[in-house]
Order: sequence, then C-alpha cells, then structure tokens
Amino acid sequence: MKELPIIEVKNVSMRFNLATEKTDTIKEYVVKLLKHQLMFNEFYALKNVSLTVNKGEAVALIGANGSGKSTLLKCIAGVLYPTVGSIEVRGSIAPLIELGAGFDMDLTARENIYLNGAVFGHDRAFMDKHFKSIVDFAELWEFIDVPVKNFSSGMVARLGFSIATEVHADILVVDEILSVGDYRFQEKCKERMNDMLKGGTTLIFVSHSEEQVKNLCQKAVWLDHGNKMCFLPVEEAFKMYRSANE
Repeated sequence: MKELPIIEVKNVSMRFNLATEKTDTIKEYVVKLLKHQLMFNEFYALKNVSLTVNKGEAVALIGANGSGKSTLLKCIAGVLYPTVGSIEVRGSIAPLIELGAGFDMDLTARENIYLNGAVFGHDRAFMDKHFKSIVDFAELWEFIDVPVKNFSSGMVARLGFSIATEVHADILVVDEILSVGDYRFQEKCKERMNDMLKGGTTLIFVSHSEEQVKNLCQKAVWLDHGNKMCFLPVEEAFKMYRSANE
C-alpha cells in the first residue's frame, strides 16, 4: 500500500480583510465595526493553492516579498486557518516561523526553554533530560538566567532553533531564520538540519537565498501574488522564477 503524503494542501485560499479608512483609537474602531461603518478591501494572500509533500522531502517556498510564502508556511504549521480549502498534516511539526514566537520575553532563557517544551507537548522530566543539549547548542550558558527581552535577535534565533530541533519532529518548517546570527552559527544550523533530513525529517523552507535553498532542498514551489506558478526540482523552479523577473 502506497504511503500517504505527509502534507496535503488542497485548493487553499487565504483572505485577509484590510480596513480602507483610518481609525485613531481602538474604541473608534470597535464603534465603527459594531455600526457596520467600517469598510474593508479583500486581499487574497493565497489563491487556490494545491500541493503534496512526501515524507523525507525538503521543499522550498520561493518568490518575491508578499507572494504568500510565509502565509502558506503558517497555514501548514496550523498558525493560520485557510479561508477556503484544507490542509492535512500527518506528523508532528517543529515550527521556526518568527523570531521569539512562543517566547515570553519577560522570562529568562531557562524559563522559556521549559515554556517552549510545554508548547511542543513535552513534560518537565523530558525537558530536564534535554536541557543541557539545548543550551550547549545555543551557546547561551552565560545568559541562561537573563530575560529574553535583553537578547539580540541572533541570540533569540539561536535559542528558538535549538529548542525546536533538539527533538527530531516529523516536519520542520523554517522561515528565513537562517539569515539571522553569525556565519558560524548559521553553518551549525545547516549541519543540524542536514542531519535531520538524513534521519527522515520533512523540511518546508522559506528563504530568499538561492544558495541556501539549493544546499537544503530538492524541490521548490514558486509563489507569485498568492498563485502557485510551479512546483519543480529546485534548479528548474529558479530558472522559471529568474526568467519571469528578467
């Protein structure tokens, strides 16, 4: 019996309502909303997108800013729910979508490790077991009891990446996080991601770096203004993308 795809995106559209007039206060916004005086423009970030990803595949989402890449990634991760269509995910997800997502910035790094562990469904005993490995990889022992709000963006990225990848999930979704931090740590992250891929983890990766995509992924989905333009091997997808933008 053929194995089902680990991710199935079926005819997904994502609509956002954009207010067309300015409101100066929350009170004014709520009053206008209740009186049906607030006008909206509909904006579709995704338009009837379908694709399937098989277990162990590494797939990039490419395209210009505003093309719908991050929106699709968030829909796959369950952060957003599509307006139309459906997404089926058969496996656990480790999301690396936004810096600091899931962190309480007033808590220390130590406290946030346990908080994030709970978000991923792990109990305290499990996090105790993996705590040292997480901090070793993030290289943050000096700052382990410092509130995360005092961290640089690179330090936040290191902590988030280390927590999310300590335990190999079935699916890793990554949005531009490898563009943050120093070169040495970026290389360290790539090594860990390659190890996860060799172990059968599925990767959905958003990046503007063609080099990073080619190093990590076999296939790429090119999105343009919410439309899926192609889903091809990486070289072919970039060739089409570059040709359209010349």
